[in-house]
Formats: sequence, C-alpha cells, structure tokens
Amino acid sequence: MGTSAETKSRPGETTGLDKYLTFTLGDEEYGLEILKVREIIGLMEITHVPRMPEFVRGVINLRGKIIPVIDLRLKFGMRAVDDTRETCIIVVDLEGTNMGVVVDRVSEVLDIAAGEVEETPEFGAAVDTAFIMGMGKAGDRVVMLLDIGKVLTGEEVAAIAGAERPPHEGVDEGGD
Repeated sequence: MGTSAETKSRPGETTGLDKYLTFTLGDEEYGLEILKVREIIGLMEITHVPRMPEFVRGVINLRGKIIPVIDLRLKFGMRAVDDTRETCIIVVDLEGTNMGVVVDRVSEVLDIAAGEVEETPEFGAAVDTAFIMGMGKAGDRVVMLLDIGKVLTGEEVAAIAGAERPPHEGVDEGGD
C-alpha cells in the first residue's frame, strides 16, 4: 500500500514512512518501531530476581502476566540514576515474549521517512552497533533507531525469559 504502516523487513530497507516511539536516556533520544511496542506503563513495583545480570531489574505482574524488566541505561553502560516521575516502562514484543524496558522518559511517536534514516556510522571492529537500525533525522535532532530484538543477545533473552517461569534449578527429578 505504501502508507505509514509499512515496516522494515531487513535493516536499512524501508519504504514510505515508519512510526517510532521515541524516548530518552540521559540527553540522548532513541526510537523503537511502534509495531514492537505493546504498551507504556508507569513505573510499578518490580520484584528482584536473584542471579540475573545487573541490567535486569526483575519482573512485574502486569494484569496477571509476569514480565521481565530490563534497565536500558545499565544495558547500554550508562550510569544508574534515581527514578523520577517521568521514568516509565515500555512493554515490547520480542518475538512472542513480552519484556519491559525502563527508560527515563517517553517523548512522542515520530513518522520518519526512509530517506531520513542513515546507516549507523562505523565505530571500529571492537564496537558492536548491530542493535542500532540507523540514525533517524527528525528536524535538527538525531534519533538512534534501535532494533530491540538485537539489544539483548540470544543468551540474555533466554536467561531473562527464564525469569518468567518458576526456577527448577536444584530440583531432583530423577530420584536416586
């Protein structure tokens, strides 16, 4: 159809306009494909899960469903800050698994044309930027467009998804 509802099928490949939910971490602005966003909720009580990576805040009970929550600041190596009234959780769909992402502040939904998205600059072989789909130009601002499915490694997703289920570690199912 060629309307604003079209999405990327591969990194760097778009047609028409794409919609992105933008948010801030510190002074930087980021964007997520709107179709990956399930909802935005205020910060609520997060239950800590032991033995998770530092960037995993824990889990929340969202209308009876347990959802893991990560702190994107910590995942990106930024310093931790105190939560504010604007701190919120963006619930995203990671290939069938819902996950909460804590951000400093949600900004707006932006329409960004394919021609306004540039490839991620090269920062050298030691810097992994695969999770950045591109750099969106919105007026005089630059918005880092994230591929939320690549922000976490496969191992991290598996470990965090395990937080949704009761742990079975240490249970002897074989019976001696």
